[in-house]
Amino acid sequence: MEIKDFCFGADSTPPLSVIAAAKVASLTLPPPSTVTNASASASLPTFLFSNGLKLQGTYVLLRYIGRVANLYGQDPFESSQIDQWLEYTPVLSVGSEFENACNYIDNYLQTRTFLVGYCLSIADIAIWSGLAGTGLRWESCRKSKKFPNIVRWFNSMFDEYSEALNEVMSTYVGKKGLVKPAAAKPKGQQVVSGDNPEKGKASSKPSSEVDLPEAKIGKVCLRFAPEPSGYLHIGHSKAALLNQYFAQRYKGRMIVRFDDTNPSKESNEFVDNLLKDIETLGIKYETITHTSDYFPQLMEMAENLIRQGKAYVDDTPREQMQKERMDGIESKCRSNSVVENLKLWKEMIAGSERGLQCCVRGKLDMQDPNKSLRDPVYYRCNPVPHHRIGSKYKIYPTYDFACPFVDSVEGITHALRSSEYHDRNAQYDRIQADMGLRKVHLYEFSRLNMVYTILSKRHLRWFVENGKVDGWDDARFPTVQGIVRRGLKVEALVQFILEQGASKNLNLMEWDKLWTINKKIIDPVCPRHTAVIEEHRVPLTLTDGPKQPFVRIIPRHKKHEGAGEKATTYTNRIWIDHADAELISVNEEITLMDWGNAIVKEIEKDQNGNVTRLSGVLHLEGSVKTTKLKLTWLPDTSELVNLTLVDFDYLITKKKLEEGESFQDVLNPFTKKETAALGDSNMRNLKRGEILQLERKGYFRCDVPFVRPSKPIVLFAIPDGRQATSLK
Repeated sequence: MEIKDFCFGADSTPPLSVIAAAKVASLTLPPPSTVTNASASASLPTFLFSNGLKLQGTYVLLRYIGRVANLYGQDPFESSQIDQWLEYTPVLSVGSEFENACNYIDNYLQTRTFLVGYCLSIADIAIWSGLAGTGLRWESCRKSKKFPNIVRWFNSMFDEYSEALNEVMSTYVGKKGLVKPAAAKPKGQQVVSGDNPEKGKASSKPSSEVDLPEAKIGKVCLRFAPEPSGYLHIGHSKAALLNQYFAQRYKGRMIVRFDDTNPSKESNEFVDNLLKDIETLGIKYETITHTSDYFPQLMEMAENLIRQGKAYVDDTPREQMQKERMDGIESKCRSNSVVENLKLWKEMIAGSERGLQCCVRGKLDMQDPNKSLRDPVYYRCNPVPHHRIGSKYKIYPTYDFACPFVDSVEGITHALRSSEYHDRNAQYDRIQADMGLRKVHLYEFSRLNMVYTILSKRHLRWFVENGKVDGWDDARFPTVQGIVRRGLKVEALVQFILEQGASKNLNLMEWDKLWTINKKIIDPVCPRHTAVIEEHRVPLTLTDGPKQPFVRIIPRHKKHEGAGEKATTYTNRIWIDHADAELISVNEEITLMDWGNAIVKEIEKDQNGNVTRLSGVLHLEGSVKTTKLKLTWLPDTSELVNLTLVDFDYLITKKKLEEGESFQDVLNPFTKKETAALGDSNMRNLKRGEILQLERKGYFRCDVPFVRPSKPIVLFAIPDGRQATSLK
């Protein structure tokens, strides 16, 4: 059913969002025509279809395009969210409400790349068109940097669909906003010579994004294939999110597959936690599979390759085999007969003493400059029971052998691999060809490397097994659970990774950038509380302070009502930090935050010159603008709670390890620091995982909430992208 005609009232503004959506979706529309002297209903934007049916109304047409082009959400909830945004869009055309609307959208986009979900929808196109359609009004806001989040989002859309949106803007938007395009002909007028309905047709390829080779909309199938030998870390997160990004971009499918081919390292604990991490990242997948599902077929394939002379069984000792591969020396077993190879293959399957001495190798090319093609190992013996299928097998395929097989038979169209696999891409293609299987396209992206960070699961396991950390979810670890436990919001991680995109350029990334993004997300909403370091804390007696303590209810966040309220007690004796007390001079006026000014009259010190006591008077009529010191304080009451503030540092002391350099040579001996403190009584209500700001001390995440007075609340310090990390 084709769209035969597209028209709107001659006296109406063009339905910019409909035109833009059609261009972005590469949906061919007839040249728009206008209807003159029409009734109200006839002047509505209209699609007339080849069967005589028609649809009318801007948002009706927009939803139609959304459904046709899969731009109407991934599920009913997202579709409903999109509907909300479509209903909101007209506010942008109301001059008096424009700035308020921009404020609302800007705040909403602070932690988001798209208005709904993790991919483009007609909600984005509608709001984008609503802004663009105001002409200079939006352009002046765009240049003023008043709404940075909208500008980021607006520019991102414009960059990605530049060809389509440039044409829409140049045709339909003038300095004063929407204009009637010269190309819009009165209904019934013929296309004259030179008019080209196809001119400017939007390309389905984003101009600033990389493309998957030979990818077709609706036909792409990708897989995220972690090995269950550890927890998901920040590097794996990039792979997972990029797979999801391309699956959504090409309206395809994504599979999660556990590459469980090494029972010595794998366990159900890792499987369970990988699934937990995948859920934390918001990864949406079609199904879960396991390489072990294909063990029978993989064994059959290995035997077929032996029979075809494309593989052989080798009993060369491992170290000698590695040396021969490096030197390009063929194994003495390479010329064994098929009969001899099959005999040894059976010994391997049985897990016999003779079989345990052998492995299966592909017969590729021992002289190839690419050493990955020098007869790689396909199968090894391993008597360790498999975490999923027990002791059924004594042999297991290598990743290099299993991956090209399972990718092809599962219907994967594109396999995303980090650049560390670059030299093995030719091996992947060759093995797949020898197997006689459908070719899977490989796409390479740069591995995510972070300063002062180890991402090797083998090395991370060493830290766990040697008690250097408290587990895979330790806040010093680069695992998803570790960095979330440290206080990172998942939205920040997603934004950080998607900003890098699928580039092949190798980068060593700074953690500061990630924590800066995180701060922008948490600062506007996290509640404020007060703490005083317990050691050497100093009492300040206010001689004219309240004789009886009294309580005021104040906001937990002055600019965010959603943070709730807290009770603050005011007394004539309060505690301040020793470091603050050392800065005060006699007769100096200071500001006590959330109370007012006071004048310090007396300062007592011990024999070493350390301040031990202060006394003063309130001066509540004083101006906070005139004081140099704005201090946090706590009332001297029994309701205060005990805190343990925990700071962390990097596990190694070197930004980047050189090739061959051992991480054990650069271990950081001091990676964790605990400080005892007192906190306001409201912190009894903190929940595990809640993020807060201790005023003048930074951001923290509650790791252990209040249980009883004798057990401290444990707060993990969250980096903000500016603080020094060294604990020395």
